[in-house]
Amino acid sequence: MKTESWQQQLGNAYCQVKELLADLELAEHYRPEMELAAEAFRFQVPRYFAALMKKGDIHDPLLLQVLPAAAELQPRPGFTLDPLGDRDAHAGNGILHKYHGRVLLITTGACAINCRYCFRRHFPYADHQALKNQWQPALQQLQRDPDIHEVILSGGDPLSLGNDRLQLLIEALEKIPHIRRLRIHTRLPVVLPSRIDQPLLELLDHTTLATSMVVHVNHPRELTTELEQALCPLRRSGTTLLNQSVLLKGINDNMATQVLLCESLYSMGILPYYLHQLDHVQGAAHFAVNDQAAQRLHEHMEQRLPGYLLPRLVREIAGARSKQTLLRSQNQKK
Repeated sequence: MKTESWQQQLGNAYCQVKELLADLELAEHYRPEMELAAEAFRFQVPRYFAALMKKGDIHDPLLLQVLPAAAELQPRPGFTLDPLGDRDAHAGNGILHKYHGRVLLITTGACAINCRYCFRRHFPYADHQALKNQWQPALQQLQRDPDIHEVILSGGDPLSLGNDRLQLLIEALEKIPHIRRLRIHTRLPVVLPSRIDQPLLELLDHTTLATSMVVHVNHPRELTTELEQALCPLRRSGTTLLNQSVLLKGINDNMATQVLLCESLYSMGILPYYLHQLDHVQGAAHFAVNDQAAQRLHEHMEQRLPGYLLPRLVREIAGARSKQTLLRSQNQKK
């Protein structure tokens, strides 16, 4: 029996809320408001990831990350369309220049899965991405700035691009003398491990750039044998594997889940990197954990984990020169 390619699997993803709920034996929980939320922000879930959800459990932590909710349609003070100031940071040609020495390149607006807390759920990709025929202007722009040493591929999800397009881009970046590091931010291997195919492995194995891949795992149940097998060749070939997650109410905002996540990541060769406070994007307020609770949780994690397994608890602030560590003194002032 022929195995489906990752593109075929992605093409067969759930795109209807009713279908996913029916297959999870949760049809009675369907509400029309879910469709309205899905119209405002697309609904898509690969079947591989859906198969990790517990049938009959409407509170499953993997399901809650992707299930459209009526709460998304309710405006909340302080939650905006562009919480991180990405539009102001856009330097043209899909380049976001926020921090010294590194830039982020918006390679695509496509994702394999539409997480409901996504901070770019309202981002105007059509006006702010480096499309294939626009890569040359972006590359010329990078060539002119010798202070840039690292390029971060983002989106959307950069691994939504085919290997041929990625190869063209990476090989062009290799030719810019002052660019030494390549970072790929992606959730795609977590929700579709087959994306780490042999051509991609060979591409990343042969690049002259020091390469890191930052995956996005929020819950220990996302760490599967399939994911471990997919990432193992990357680790062996020298790609640094890091994880960033988002602190989400009712999903991973307890010590047992966070400690298990960090320990399980390390057992798979992935270092916990960042634990993000939720970006205040319109439509995601119901996922927010307050700063005091987040700090208490992080303090308890610090007591249970060695330092190299403790992710930094951070938030991103529009216009700041770096991500901001959430300090205890900040919470005491609130």
